[in-house]
Amino acid sequence: MSELRKLTDVEIESRLAGLTGWAIVDGKLHRDFQFKDFVSAFAFMTGVALIAESKNHHPEWFNVYNKVVIDLTTHDAQGITSLDFELAAAANALAR
Repeated sequence: MSELRKLTDVEIESRLAGLTGWAIVDGKLHRDFQFKDFVSAFAFMTGVALIAESKNHHPEWFNVYNKVVIDLTTHDAQGITSLDFELAAAANALAR
């Protein structure tokens, strides 16, 4: 499992540069995804849920029809950790 150390601002900015579509919003790693329809959005969420469960790291998210909004932070570390970036990268891969 990845370390649960809160990343520094410099570390976050460095990792963010290699992560398409994500930004820092209100201290969390944030991205909006849009799919062709509800079934596609729900399939994406199911895939992310299975990965999140395997990592014991669960997203804050919101879904309406074809839109999925994800916010990631590690509550135990009180900030963004490597685990958040791992889940964000996995979400990007599933969204392709």
